[in-house]
Amino acid sequence: MTSEVLKKISKSGLRIITALAVILGIPALIYLLWHPGSDEKLPEYANNAIWLGHGWLGDDIWFAVNGRDPGDFRSVEKISALFRLLSDHRISTVFPHLCPAQANGRIAAYDDEQIELFLDEAARYHIKVIPWVGGVFGESARPSDDAWRKNFIGSIDELLKKHPRLAGVQINIEPWPEDEAGFLKLLDELRPIMADKILSVAAYPPPTVWHRFPDVHWNLAYIRRLAAHCDQMVVMMYDTAIPLEKFYINLVSSWSDELVVSTRAGGCELLLGIPAYEDADSSYHHPGAENISSALRGISGASHKDGIDGIAIYCEWEMDENKWEIWRRFMR
Repeated sequence: MTSEVLKKISKSGLRIITALAVILGIPALIYLLWHPGSDEKLPEYANNAIWLGHGWLGDDIWFAVNGRDPGDFRSVEKISALFRLLSDHRISTVFPHLCPAQANGRIAAYDDEQIELFLDEAARYHIKVIPWVGGVFGESARPSDDAWRKNFIGSIDELLKKHPRLAGVQINIEPWPEDEAGFLKLLDELRPIMADKILSVAAYPPPTVWHRFPDVHWNLAYIRRLAAHCDQMVVMMYDTAIPLEKFYINLVSSWSDELVVSTRAGGCELLLGIPAYEDADSSYHHPGAENISSALRGISGASHKDGIDGIAIYCEWEMDENKWEIWRRFMR
């Protein structure tokens, strides 16, 4: 092979390499220059919230089974420290865990004395307490089963009557397929026992190409329909499987706007749930992309952020000083 031929091959190869570098480099450059969301402070929302662990209301058996120390939860000092921290960070509602429901439908067992102690301290800090009840669809939660639904509702009625200072309950059933008629029936049958209490729902965000699992995404028409059956929707804006932070920020901005527009016509309160947890080994959550900072930047960049009633952090047991510092940067 002559040197002239080798030179031509070398030039052709260089052109191919250059062309590939340009083709591959343009998307990377665009991503680098793209700045979705915003670092501006959010509006002063009336009702920020946080999900709490089971130990705050759970019964003795839960502590024994899980090897947890009741002393970490069952004292005025521990409860007061929790509420002082939350109050200092403009959080006015807590969702303490009382899941999963028992096999017969009754909500998880709780400690009556602890609930009253918890409510005493909550009142001091003007914080609403809304237990988080439900379970896994088809297992601990069977809303189409009449007997299960009757026991579930009856046990919620019993809880609210024994502890009238509770502000309501949050229904959290995962997953929640749109075509499952039992869910709306459950909400409608709960309504008569709620009186002036808040009927909250842990809700799913709209569909996205990033995460094609319809059981954990609701179309906007269903979201509007559901809003007519409850007082509060807390939309879980995470578990998208997105690996790149900027795409997640952009999705949160879009979802925020869609949800505000879809729910503002009714009287249903809208809170947006944001992730503070790691779960780094899961396929549905990448903490480098989905985190408290990127979620808040996404909400801050939404055009209709003034229409949101509050932000809910998932979850209290994953928060640390670094995450609280990020939260403070966005709060007024």
